[in-house]
Amino acid sequence: METSAALAVVVGANGGIGRALATVLADQGRYDRIIGVSRTRPADWPHNPLFDFVAADITDEEQVAAAAAMIRQQGSPDRIVVATGLLHGPGVSPEKTFRTLDPEALVALFRINAIAPALVAKHLLPLMPRDRLSVFAALSARVGSISDNRLGGWYGYRASKAALNMLIATLAVEHRRNRPLGVCVALHPGTVETPLSAPFRQGASTAAKRLTPEQSAGALVDVMDRLQPEDSGGFFAWDGQPIPW
Repeated sequence: METSAALAVVVGANGGIGRALATVLADQGRYDRIIGVSRTRPADWPHNPLFDFVAADITDEEQVAAAAAMIRQQGSPDRIVVATGLLHGPGVSPEKTFRTLDPEALVALFRINAIAPALVAKHLLPLMPRDRLSVFAALSARVGSISDNRLGGWYGYRASKAALNMLIATLAVEHRRNRPLGVCVALHPGTVETPLSAPFRQGASTAAKRLTPEQSAGALVDVMDRLQPEDSGGFFAWDGQPIPW
């Protein structure tokens, strides 16, 4: 049953961009509650009635379903942002050549960058309202654009983000059948100064090309606030410019 409570859900609340998104959304004053979702509660997650937190590993469907049930009890989210992603980590690093492709690394990238957001959509999209504008957004990356790929490399990350993009485009087709005012989009947050991008910022060496998490989050919220139903199924950069698939 839908309620009148205005909710915003940030999945990946313990990441740099996710935590900043929660703050920006709270500062807007338009939501009754900001619900953060991640494996662990951020150390600086506020302890006040405006902020709630649900612990869940979004690669585990049972945990995603349980998180959705808890969110459902609070209302119908107008805004859901999936701010998770994997670029590098133990056994995972952007490939410079196909000769270094590793099956286990590819599985890990697809699990985090594509499958996990798909599970979130599966369980949280049905919670969104039918009678008003709503936005479901997942953070993708410009390198996931097949049309924009001129440099090559980064096989697993590119492919997993391209898979995410296709999932979003396909979700949008089905979502609009039941929720014509619902918007599903992929967003590129820019080159952001977070641990995810720290080792790979050579291509954004000037300060003008880098964003703090707060700058990126503010820009992304501005983009989402301007979206209309006809934008559903799109891919947009942090500055609002569309990105070709």
